[in-house]
Amino acid sequence: MATNDPEEWSPAPISELAELFRAVEFSWWVAGGRAIELAVGHELRTHGDLDVLVLRRDQSQVQECLSGWDLHVADPPGTGKLRVWRFGEVLEEPLHDIWCRRTPESPWSVQLMLDDAVEDEWVSRRDRRVRMPLARLSRVAPDGTPYLAPEVQLFYKSKHTREKDEVDFEAVLPLLDRDQQAWLLDALATTTPRHPWRQKLQ
Repeated sequence: MATNDPEEWSPAPISELAELFRAVEFSWWVAGGRAIELAVGHELRTHGDLDVLVLRRDQSQVQECLSGWDLHVADPPGTGKLRVWRFGEVLEEPLHDIWCRRTPESPWSVQLMLDDAVEDEWVSRRDRRVRMPLARLSRVAPDGTPYLAPEVQLFYKSKHTREKDEVDFEAVLPLLDRDQQAWLLDALATTTPRHPWRQKLQ
């Protein structure tokens, strides 16, 4: 029986997702806490889901790649309400959160997030003033898995910091170079100038 229970998760292994996306022509990045772990090179904790970032302009290719999967979009975002993402439907702002599972009877296994881009520049969906060249957005793990630049992932985590976000920040902070720290400082200054992370970054 199909279920939309948001608590029923069995995250897909990153290796399975990498194989699924192996030959695609669109960019994708492991995101969330897994991106931080790929940056530091070891696990920090267990994870309840697998977050993956793709660009909104590539959504049709993403949907084709996941043809046969059961895909739902959070609509409206942040309310816990899901509806089927119909094949061929173009998701416009503010829709950005897609829940994926192999079949309607399976637990959720991948959470896709749509972000915007203007030409060759990534644009934050939280605040369009926060940007980064797409070439700088990507990092690649030793096994070839692409993941989100840690400073960008920390920016997303900064909105409502939880204990696990503080753990991620402390774990990856020593690995950020001056340019990465400067970018995160500027991004936080733009959105939350009194954020406590700014003092640690300065």
